[in-house]
Amino acid sequence: MNENAPRRYIGESVTRLEDRRHLRGEANFIDDVTVPNIVAMAILRSPHAHAWITAIDLAEARRFAGVIDVFSAADLGDNLPLIPLRLTPFEGFERFLQHPIAIDKVRFVGEPVAVVVAENRYVAEDALAGIAVTYDILPAVTTRDQSAAGDVLVHEAAGENLATSYHVARGDTDAAFRDAPYTRRATFVTNRHAPCPMETRGLIAEFDTTAPLLRLTGATKVTYFNRRHLAAAFDLPEQAVELIEVDVGGGFGGRGELYPEDYLVPMASRRVGRPVKWVEDRREHLMAANHSRDIDFDAEIAATRDGIILGLRAKIRGDMGAYIRTNGGVVPARAAQCLPGSYRIPAYSCDVEFLITNKTPVGTYRGPGRFEAGFCRERLVDMMAADLDIDPADIRMKNLLTPEELPYRTGELSPGDPNSAFERGDYPAVFQRVLDEIDYASWQRRQGELVDGKYMGLGLACFTESSAPGPPETARITAGSDGTIEVRIGASSVGQGVETGMAQICAELLEISLDGISVLHGSTTLLPSGGGTFASRNTVMAGNAVRVAAEALQARCLELAALRWNESADALTYAHGGVRRTADVDDDFLSLAELAAFDAALDLGGLSADGNYSNEGKVSFSNGAHAALVAVDPETGEVELLRYVLSEEVGRVLNPAMVEGQAIGGLVQGLGGALLDHMIYDDDGQLLTTNFADYLLPVSTGLPEITSLTFEDFPSDANPMHFKGVGEGGITSV
Repeated sequence: MNENAPRRYIGESVTRLEDRRHLRGEANFIDDVTVPNIVAMAILRSPHAHAWITAIDLAEARRFAGVIDVFSAADLGDNLPLIPLRLTPFEGFERFLQHPIAIDKVRFVGEPVAVVVAENRYVAEDALAGIAVTYDILPAVTTRDQSAAGDVLVHEAAGENLATSYHVARGDTDAAFRDAPYTRRATFVTNRHAPCPMETRGLIAEFDTTAPLLRLTGATKVTYFNRRHLAAAFDLPEQAVELIEVDVGGGFGGRGELYPEDYLVPMASRRVGRPVKWVEDRREHLMAANHSRDIDFDAEIAATRDGIILGLRAKIRGDMGAYIRTNGGVVPARAAQCLPGSYRIPAYSCDVEFLITNKTPVGTYRGPGRFEAGFCRERLVDMMAADLDIDPADIRMKNLLTPEELPYRTGELSPGDPNSAFERGDYPAVFQRVLDEIDYASWQRRQGELVDGKYMGLGLACFTESSAPGPPETARITAGSDGTIEVRIGASSVGQGVETGMAQICAELLEISLDGISVLHGSTTLLPSGGGTFASRNTVMAGNAVRVAAEALQARCLELAALRWNESADALTYAHGGVRRTADVDDDFLSLAELAAFDAALDLGGLSADGNYSNEGKVSFSNGAHAALVAVDPETGEVELLRYVLSEEVGRVLNPAMVEGQAIGGLVQGLGGALLDHMIYDDDGQLLTTNFADYLLPVSTGLPEITSLTFEDFPSDANPMHFKGVGEGGITSV
């Protein structure tokens, strides 16, 4: 080992830098933030799923001691903005967008109807009872079948409840099914879930109409997208809107999108001329923040008698809730795109429908579409295996794509995405490692064995995971004369260790210690632009932006050293955190701190470099498999989890401990989705699961023995650092 070689950080289980402040109680979440002269906001939400608003009387609430302002849609003028689409903006969705506050009709329980601003939250909440709203209650549309029938319209102007529909295909499914020796058809339903981060949503708005300036603290995920649309909504220059990110207690797809509150809190601040704070309680969060899943499949598979899949066709219907929100139709669309999975399926077709109901609107939740498609596909494969009397592992091995078939073009299985292609890999080998780890050979003949009054079963599933779509990502690295390094990124954090990962990349590329590196993220005041955090993209996109910035900073260091020494930059070398004149003369070395001081002495603007990275549409694809050993009580139906093995081929590991954490965390969330999570509505559209006594989540007790396997056998060809996203593989196959 070369003792003079710089330390390697990429691939090391570095302790998370964020944890220092979290464990010491020094983190800064939105409810920790206060500013002078701040007031509180509360929202009156509809108690009905579907009703006309015939009258709103705000007088009593306005007389409440400590109340500063009370308003409804009628007090906000005629040009209320519509919350825009961000993803999958399919034609037809524009008819079902949401205003920040109900104008003449409410369409789900929890829709904002009126707002109170008061000196504190207690007064604001109490004053809500003084608002008198008269409703003309309408029948609620609570199922996909009711929505499709169209007897009751959620949006009269649209003339239908079908937001849009489309058809995708590859190969000739008609021929595949016409000639197939075996077919099997079944229906599958995924429950309506909610991401449920530990921390609920919250915002502080400071609206200075004279500056002009709108500062919104508590934003995260896609701050630059949100800034652009908030600026348009409030008729401000984009540079006059600041979105500030603080510590975040989880996201999982549910937080950080534009919601009604992102408009209502600034509106309240503008009206009262003071900073306004809003933090939702858990009941409010479960009613009003995005739900997800809630799609059904009518699916059919065709195969030979020896289990070779010939074709797959399906109809997918998604319950979109009352409005199409910023995530558009991601869940049903990705379910259709991902339904073939890791298998060689020459003929595939799918019809997709997006239906409007009187439920909370939906968005994304970790593994959107992949979780749902995996359930449908893997159940069909198991049914086929049982029908044909073929071992479930063997039938998967027969149909998994092989290394010789990869890369594999999937076809245009989502409108506007014609170039999707699985990357190189060895799907059978990854699957076999899971089988070996769970000792499948000893269990495959024992399925259904009765042990201590419980039936034993071992389930299998395979998956592919796409990650790191656009837009481009940005970074800036600045070296200080005191030896500190500041890294700024346009991407956001939702608690997944972004600061640690970006510091590891910076430290390795600049050949310096992690000590002294600080990573700032997410806020629109840091950089001119940024992409954001979603679809397992941070390590790939922000990591490569940091790489570009680090390489540019090295080049800048060579230029400064050449100026300092009056040498040609070509005769110099960047190494060990600075520039050497020759490789074997220790005295001829300028560190980053010395170069930063030299830059400052000459007033050259600071030792800094920017990085911008675009993957040019090249999405990364990982793959993996899961296996679960369970015991089922035949009398109670209780499922006991005994052993769980999951694997993923991730291209290149940045931090093994964080990768394992992502995998196991995703697995636990997936267990909730499979066994517990279920948003339940009654026939009137009332949400019955508005607390954690009714909406059940998995907890740390009662978990099985978990083994997480990570492989780096096939570095990604889609980006120079060869990373693949790992945020969703843990939940996809549960």
